Amino acid sequence: MASKMLLRENASHPDAAEVFASWLETMNHHLETGNAQRIADLFLPDGFWKDFLSLTWGFRTFAGPLEIAGALGPKFGESGLRSLRIAQNRIAPHFCRRGGKSVLEAFFDFETDVGHGTGVTRLVRDEDGDGQWRAWLFLTTLQSLTGFEERIGAHRRSGDEFSKNTTVENWLDFRTAEQENAAHNPPVIIVGAGHAGLILAARLKAMGISALVIEKDARIGDVWRKRYHSLTLHNQVFANHMPYMPFPETWPVWLPKDKLANWMEAYADALELNVWTSAELADAHYDADTGEWTATIKRGDGTTQQVKSPNLVMSTGVSGSIPKRPSLPGIENFDGPVLHSAEFTRGDDYTGKHVMVVGTGNSGHDIAQDLYVRGAAKVSLLQRGPTCVVSLEPTAIRTFSVYGDGTPVEDVDLLTSVIPYPILEDTYKWITRKSKVVDQDLIHDLETAGFRTFYGDDDTGFHMMYLRGEGGYYIDVGCCDLIIDKAIEVIDYETLSGFSAGAVNLENGQSQPCDAVILATGFENMQENVRKLLGDDVADKVGRIWGLDENCHMRNMWKPTAQKGLWFMGGGLIDARLFSRYLAIQLIANLEGIAPAHQNPN
Repeated sequence: MASKMLLRENASHPDAAEVFASWLETMNHHLETGNAQRIADLFLPDGFWKDFLSLTWGFRTFAGPLEIAGALGPKFGESGLRSLRIAQNRIAPHFCRRGGKSVLEAFFDFETDVGHGTGVTRLVRDEDGDGQWRAWLFLTTLQSLTGFEERIGAHRRSGDEFSKNTTVENWLDFRTAEQENAAHNPPVIIVGAGHAGLILAARLKAMGISALVIEKDARIGDVWRKRYHSLTLHNQVFANHMPYMPFPETWPVWLPKDKLANWMEAYADALELNVWTSAELADAHYDADTGEWTATIKRGDGTTQQVKSPNLVMSTGVSGSIPKRPSLPGIENFDGPVLHSAEFTRGDDYTGKHVMVVGTGNSGHDIAQDLYVRGAAKVSLLQRGPTCVVSLEPTAIRTFSVYGDGTPVEDVDLLTSVIPYPILEDTYKWITRKSKVVDQDLIHDLETAGFRTFYGDDDTGFHMMYLRGEGGYYIDVGCCDLIIDKAIEVIDYETLSGFSAGAVNLENGQSQPCDAVILATGFENMQENVRKLLGDDVADKVGRIWGLDENCHMRNMWKPTAQKGLWFMGGGLIDARLFSRYLAIQLIANLEGIAPAHQNPN
């Protein structure tokens, strides 16, 4: 039986679906017999199995057959993993090159005792062994819980109650009542109606759970609308689609922030999300006896309302929203405005002025360029540390190029998710080596102009810096030329003596006029949002948020935390689209008592 199921490649051009179906047949056989060692034998010695919720109720990676059989093996029976089959609504099995290897790449669907899953694998023919196809990379993800499948496509709501006139209420009556009653013991409260909060609410709504989303700004989308005037997303529109409502095909490749802001407003309306605007979380306390949060919400009219819910989700920025304001020597002597990039809107206010921008990441460069374009008399960039600089094209777009080939975006999300951290690290080092070649003239000219560059502490480049929560990178959309041409001056922090009333003073005794200082210095860790809203005890209990944990997954993000009932939703549009599904599933599993009691918050 095994020889039949472990199909050898005898033909010069084997059929990918046939090879993969045979491999799955073997996997299913060993799952049925509960033989963890035989399952592990289907993997290469350097193979990986990643799991998102389906076996472990966490985000875990298992390396090598020994770890797969030992650590993951007991989960096979506990989870009821079974019925692996070629996915019907995904890319068909195919041969391709990935990571320098010739692989068979394929999607598969499966069942567990609580729901339905989808996975992706890359099989490699074991030329150093017996010539059989074995898994190099293997990912299992829980896509839905039984009874809480997304109501989309063939499973969408019929609307018969309105179309057949079976009720005195029409759709608008129903929708108005739903919004009015949104604060009546909602199963989930989401703090923040940015893109991440809205996407999570949309996932929950599609699965039959209506969350209450509170947003301190007056309009949905103001979190983007209020950012600096020139802001445009630095990755292509193909990568940034939101679930259920992809951006129109007529939209530009580079997405302006106001276009995104307006889309978010339409998104919330079209997907019937319950969002309170001009509503701010003033306080929240968790009662361990009742298992509920009591949230005090301050409304725009000055009134407050208490709302109870078992789940409180903080969605207050990619990784935080409290401005980081570093101490600069002598800044107390300066009599001009000192504002954070979060408060900066447009360079028109500084026409004819001398402005110093502190910080050389994306925001610092964008703001400096905006000031120059809009006629500031002089723009200086104060550089406090080396910066990872990459060209927009071809370097930066290479990181997201897989999203631009027409492959369905949620398929691409899984294709990128299958990559374990060690291989991801090697991949980014490879991209960085390419970057050093194609960007060598750019980097040389920047260094000549006195701008310090690097590619991260371990040469993994800008995107790994983002994943690690480090910041300190710039995707060049034009400011580099201004620096190289000395249209924008770079001042090294080490040469800064301090500030006087209307000037910047340097160590060499020189000074130059300064009318305003703009701090493009990033944001505090989201833990500080917790400290501000929920107090020191909860903040210290939860710890830092974002950056990679011991499992090489985002710390405290999209999963249970040390504070029961407290969750975090953040990241860019790609992160939010991918992980919103898994956070929604976990929230529902906890509401329904499906998640195991021993679920590990780490």
